[in-house]
Amino acid sequence: MTSTYFPRRLKTAVLAAAFAGIASASAFAENATPREDVITVSGEGRASIAPDMAILSFSVVKDAKTAKEALDANNKAMADVLNALKTGGIADRDLQTSGFAVNPQYQYPDNSDGGNRQPVLTGYQVANSLTIKVRDLAKLGEIIDQSVTLGVNQGGSIQFSNDKPEATITEARKSAVADAIAKAKVLSEAAGVSIGRIVEISENSSRPEPMPMMRAMAKEYAGDAVPVATGENSYNVTVNVTFAIKQ
Repeated sequence: MTSTYFPRRLKTAVLAAAFAGIASASAFAENATPREDVITVSGEGRASIAPDMAILSFSVVKDAKTAKEALDANNKAMADVLNALKTGGIADRDLQTSGFAVNPQYQYPDNSDGGNRQPVLTGYQVANSLTIKVRDLAKLGEIIDQSVTLGVNQGGSIQFSNDKPEATITEARKSAVADAIAKAKVLSEAAGVSIGRIVEISENSSRPEPMPMMRAMAKEYAGDAVPVATGENSYNVTVNVTFAIKQ
């Protein structure tokens, strides 16, 4: 008697729990919010502005028989360059050493005859690299010319930038959002629906387009001030916007 009564009670409990689960699921389905219909588009905006700052990088490279001789020659040339830059109005905060290296120099013998001749140490090379922020672009050509005259003899790059580009980036953002709205209207009209409120909006990072770089400097270019064309910096912004579709 006992052995048959317990399974019946268990079966009843299981059925009751199942019915309760069905009722709960039905109630949740009735109260659940319907999925909102949306349309997602991307918008692009661009704004340009003339640069007001240049970041100039170059190196002083000196060779000598010993590392000390190469270092002394390099130190003198770099000191002359730094003093001239500071005299010309470049602040200490805009001067930064960006690289320094001492490298042995070897002559590699011809072993095409099958010989095993070892490289011969011929001297040392010291390279000291400097990065400069030039805030007065009118002086840029003069600074390059003077630096080469005083000892800069390798490398060189110019990146034109803006000290405070926030206002220009704001213009690009507004253009990107306007572009997204225009695209959403075209798509919704083509689909026979209307767009409603903005559900979500996000922005991709913005940065100026790269400017051409000057890659070489040599003393033969010294003489007259180096001609420099600054052009414009373009700041690009992309936004992703999700709109609700009106029912």
